Amino acid sequence: MFKKILIANRGEIACRVIKSARKMGILTVAVYSDADKEARHVELADEAVHIGAAPSRESYLQADRIIAACKQTGAQAVHPGYGFLSENEAFARKVEEEGIVFIGPKHYSIAAMGDKIASKKLANEAKVNTIPGWNDAIETAERAVEIAKDIGYPVMIKASAGGGGKGLRVAFNDKEAFDGFTSCRNEARNSFGDDRVFIEKFVEEPRHIEIQVLGDAHGNVIYLNERECSIQRRHQKVIEEAPSPFISEATRKAMGEQAVQLAKAVKYQSAGTVEFVVGKDQSFYFLEMNTRLQVEHPVTECITGLDLVELMIRVAAGEKLPVAQAQVKREGWAIECRINAEDPFRNFLPSTGRLTRFQPPQETMFSADTEHLYGVRVDTGVYDGGEIPMFYDSMIAKLIVHGRDRAHAIALMREALNAFVIRGVSSNIPFQAALLAHPKFVTGDFNTGFIAEHYAKGFHAEDVPHDDPNFLVALVAFMHRRYRARASGISGQLNGHGVKVGEEFVVVTLGAEGRHVHTPVSVTDFKGVTGSSAVQVADAIYRISSSAHLGSVRVEGVVNDKPFTAQVERGAGKNPLALRVSHNGTQVEAMVLSPLGARLQQLMPYKAPP
Repeated sequence: MFKKILIANRGEIACRVIKSARKMGILTVAVYSDADKEARHVELADEAVHIGAAPSRESYLQADRIIAACKQTGAQAVHPGYGFLSENEAFARKVEEEGIVFIGPKHYSIAAMGDKIASKKLANEAKVNTIPGWNDAIETAERAVEIAKDIGYPVMIKASAGGGGKGLRVAFNDKEAFDGFTSCRNEARNSFGDDRVFIEKFVEEPRHIEIQVLGDAHGNVIYLNERECSIQRRHQKVIEEAPSPFISEATRKAMGEQAVQLAKAVKYQSAGTVEFVVGKDQSFYFLEMNTRLQVEHPVTECITGLDLVELMIRVAAGEKLPVAQAQVKREGWAIECRINAEDPFRNFLPSTGRLTRFQPPQETMFSADTEHLYGVRVDTGVYDGGEIPMFYDSMIAKLIVHGRDRAHAIALMREALNAFVIRGVSSNIPFQAALLAHPKFVTGDFNTGFIAEHYAKGFHAEDVPHDDPNFLVALVAFMHRRYRARASGISGQLNGHGVKVGEEFVVVTLGAEGRHVHTPVSVTDFKGVTGSSAVQVADAIYRISSSAHLGSVRVEGVVNDKPFTAQVERGAGKNPLALRVSHNGTQVEAMVLSPLGARLQQLMPYKAPP
């Protein structure tokens, strides 16, 4: 086993590799750029080496500097993480030539799978399903119909030079194939000056499902079930889960066996992922192979109980796989949300800067090798007060939950998102909350077009309706009453003019352009019980208790005997007197006034911002 390894990466994946290495008793070396000198992975590693300026091409992509850092520190092996040099065949070869072990597949496996056309040919030879099609130019409409019949409808008729939706037709029968070929050819000739047209199978309602494989140097290869990665925005995955709510046991086995055949064909040694596109009839076709550890590997770790980073290190050191195919478990349900520094309400504009507050939810599931714990795991490379630099990807953290079943996992994730406090930069947490609450997501009825279809005009606050808006009003009133009670206990108040707590209030929910909503509420404390009140809103009574101290953003408590987690802040929004409440992706800003104060507030004219 290695005594020391170098991690040629940054951020959460570098921290993740350090965690497994430390557990195995292996020393770690971090590398860092100018922008990362105070990063979390630098702090966690046993040693750190500076490798260049902030842009990745001048630091993390400098293979020679990474190899020099290995020699300088005596690291025997390199873990490349994902991104950067992880799928760079030249880097893998160079590392091996220098007598350092590359913790990943051999360079020839990376090369074989890196070329899209070559990998499809290899997949065909390994008897892996590839999308059926006719890739040579077709001369006549009659020939197009014959080919379409052979492939099987529906088919996609595509111009060789097409793009931007031009020169593309989908045909479901002979007539559509005949007409579609003719019009596609004419459009291609007019738009691109190239009338070559080819045909391939059209996959209806496609899903993106991938199989995790693991191979060793002794010829053993196993598959570790699948991950469902269809919830994507512009081809970037947003939510991943394992197993998939869609595929059958037979499809899982067939996909797994084909993925193993492909891995064996390229003599694959390490963790890797074979990606498939799966149609609504469970037909599946090979897309590509990722010859590295995937961002979403934790969901597989949760359901199998295996530590993939540890297994990669063991395989690289020449050990045999410790599990056979029959021993691979599939226990419970895991979901991962990628928490990114971007503003979903401003078309996902990247948000960089200092994290003035970073309080992830409490982790209740520690490592993949502990006895199966259902709960929450946070993989992150940042900390409270740290910086999100503009030079790298915008990921703040990965939030992973493991539940007994899918419904339990969704419930755990919604609570964990409520508890995740991020301030200083915008995050996509409201968007994640909206996706998790979407009825189609809850029933597992989605495909890769889900976000484009349901959020075609972007994402807006009204896309996240709260299932009980009166609870938000009650919580604002409850917290305001707590603030009043604290203020009333301050010593030295003028006799007869001290702060009175009161029981009758009006919650004024702030709306756009002065369109505020007034809701009368009454708050009664339970006698002799601190932090517990009954709040009446309209006909509903909310019995709320919480021991949250008044300076904290996160408020955990119980409402009508059910636990809840929300975020409450004073003066965080546009109005310094208002409280801002966030829960289940919905955010409201409200002032709590006395009945007289509310009447006077209604007389205030709306002042438009300049």
